[in-house]
Amino acid sequence: MNIMNYKRARIFRKAGDKRGPVVYWMSRDQRVHDNWALVFAQEMALERKVPLIVVFCLVPEFLGAAVRQYGFMLKGLKEVEEKLREKSISFYVLTGQPGIEIPVFIDRYSAAELVTDFDPLRIKLNWKAQVAEKIDITFYEVDTHNIVPCWVASPKQEYAAYTIRPKIKRLLPEFLEDFPDIQEHRYHWEETPETDRDEIARTLRVDLSVPEVDWIHPGENASHEKLRKFIKEGLERYPEDRNDPNKDAVSNLSPYLHFGHISSQRVALEVNRSSVSQESKDAFLEELIIRKELSDNFCFYNEHYDSFSGFPDWAKKTLDDHRKDAREYIYSLEDLESSRTHDDLWNAAQMEMVKTGKMHGYMRMYWAKKILEWTETPEDALRIAIYLNDKYELDGRDPNGYVGIAWSIGGVHDRAWKERPVFGKVRYMSYNGCKSKFDVEGYIAKIERL
Repeated sequence: MNIMNYKRARIFRKAGDKRGPVVYWMSRDQRVHDNWALVFAQEMALERKVPLIVVFCLVPEFLGAAVRQYGFMLKGLKEVEEKLREKSISFYVLTGQPGIEIPVFIDRYSAAELVTDFDPLRIKLNWKAQVAEKIDITFYEVDTHNIVPCWVASPKQEYAAYTIRPKIKRLLPEFLEDFPDIQEHRYHWEETPETDRDEIARTLRVDLSVPEVDWIHPGENASHEKLRKFIKEGLERYPEDRNDPNKDAVSNLSPYLHFGHISSQRVALEVNRSSVSQESKDAFLEELIIRKELSDNFCFYNEHYDSFSGFPDWAKKTLDDHRKDAREYIYSLEDLESSRTHDDLWNAAQMEMVKTGKMHGYMRMYWAKKILEWTETPEDALRIAIYLNDKYELDGRDPNGYVGIAWSIGGVHDRAWKERPVFGKVRYMSYNGCKSKFDVEGYIAKIERL
């Protein structure tokens, strides 16, 4: 009996039946519970009466991530391994390039089927294509990151939130459902591998100058505790206070969502079950579902999601028209990275990111827009913003990050505004505008105390 809506899955490669274990190549969604890809893989393994194996392929470097992000991820994977062991499911951590290591693993253990989770980023799509070329078994992809599977929500790049919103809302009754439990797997694998974390650490080629942070703890258990705390203490105030970086009204779930330690679907289910006002629920779910899934849509259907070419035509034209405008300030990457600008508010935002691995969402918009204002070209601004975001943010290297920067610098999912120097018709943000919304001096003082 099928326990998952099969619209969540699509076939990457179709092949004939084989006898052997089912392998789940875990990548974006690093959790055991509330994971449709694992549910799907176990369902197939139980139907075939074969073992289920979960593998994670750790690449030695990834899109500028530093030891900060790798450390967070590896601690979360340790919890994954422990939870899988409780379910009698073997877990392997491979090291190297997935396009090489996954096919070798499939061949070595005579796997019958391969399942992986969905990710719209170009590098992940390339990995999957490389794997598909080298294996001779059926290869499935399951979208367990979005509530409505990306390819089901829309078959094309959506223009803005208002175009994707009705499509997602129409499908939510079908897809926003409770998860089945992962069962103890009764068909055991003959090996019980133990992950050698010291050996794994020796394979990494990452920046050691960006240290791990201690204000947030990785893993499924910690993510659920953070969710409970937000619902209890922050959700009711979310609509009114979310744009004030001095008030603790945001969820701080983005690192967990990025690494897949918690499912958006679980967050939405618990928010809907809470006793807070409908206004607060709606405001938060707009960000969690509509805006987040719009970001995946953009990266999935626009291969230029991280370049000037990916901006809408109106934004490219207006930015081109203003390329030669005089900039009052020009800062180098080194100046920006070291928080050496004339703007103490911007410096504080950059410092928050460097020190904590997370910048308040409202400040992220101001931060990126000022980079456009203080660099020689939009391409320079985009490159620098992505570099800094991906190096320091725990939730960098993510569709939300790429789209947030593209919105700020290139008008993605936005509209044309009043024309002005440098920005053209791209939305502008100012220091004084921030002062009208929150206590700027209080924010700066708070960051300086970190």
